[in-house]
Amino acid sequence: METSNPLAVVTGASSGIGYELAKQFAEHGFDLIIAAEDEALASAAAQLTAHGTGVQAVRTDLSTRDGVEELHRAVVATRRPVAAVALNAGVGQGGAFLHTDLSDELQIIDLNVTSTVHLAKRLLPGMVEDGAGRMLITSSIASTMPGPFQAVYNASKSFLQSFAQALQNELKDTGVTVTSLMPGPTETQFFERADMLDTKVGRSDKDDPAQVAAQGFEAMMAGKDKAVAGSWKTRAQGLANRVLPDSVKAQAHRGMAEPGSGADG
Repeated sequence: METSNPLAVVTGASSGIGYELAKQFAEHGFDLIIAAEDEALASAAAQLTAHGTGVQAVRTDLSTRDGVEELHRAVVATRRPVAAVALNAGVGQGGAFLHTDLSDELQIIDLNVTSTVHLAKRLLPGMVEDGAGRMLITSSIASTMPGPFQAVYNASKSFLQSFAQALQNELKDTGVTVTSLMPGPTETQFFERADMLDTKVGRSDKDDPAQVAAQGFEAMMAGKDKAVAGSWKTRAQGLANRVLPDSVKAQAHRGMAEPGSGADG
């Protein structure tokens, strides 16, 4: 990948919003390092190369310290400045907290929270030294509300939202910007993997990941603080959540995420 193109790093890029973000970068002339743990990453890389830019796939488990370091080594090995980073890898788990497996909850924290902090710590110093760069952190509209039956997932996204906003302030005079991407329910494999297909939200109409990614990419390149991305319904929810009491938001979330709530949907 010895080209004059800028270099972007995208995690969780094998499908869904992550793949669509990688596609946005490729369409705008970026070379890519993409990462995910599943075998679909190879297919994603092959599709992305059709846009005429360089693509390097790093198949690794970012929920582990070694996996994050493996990705970082791949970035360092290019000896190229990182122009943009999309920290998008994430996982969820539905169900009552008392009945879910602890290992599933800890994986949410390890992937959503720990790997994001770890990669930001590795990549931001070089970007700041270069005096330029864009970072996108995939938070969620879920970050704005307590999440009954997704308690740890929503909390992880609240962490990411706060983390992104803190970095925005710390880096405001460096030439590096940090944007929080806040999608609502999106048509990806998330709900199947989170065992939420029997919920109201799991069975509802969802936003297009390509639309979410395009809006997120545009906001990131413009250096905006955040992008509530997706349909008008998602953006309206983002506005409403600014003023609604947490107790009201928690009850509404319960109605959408409680197991079996989609039985009549």
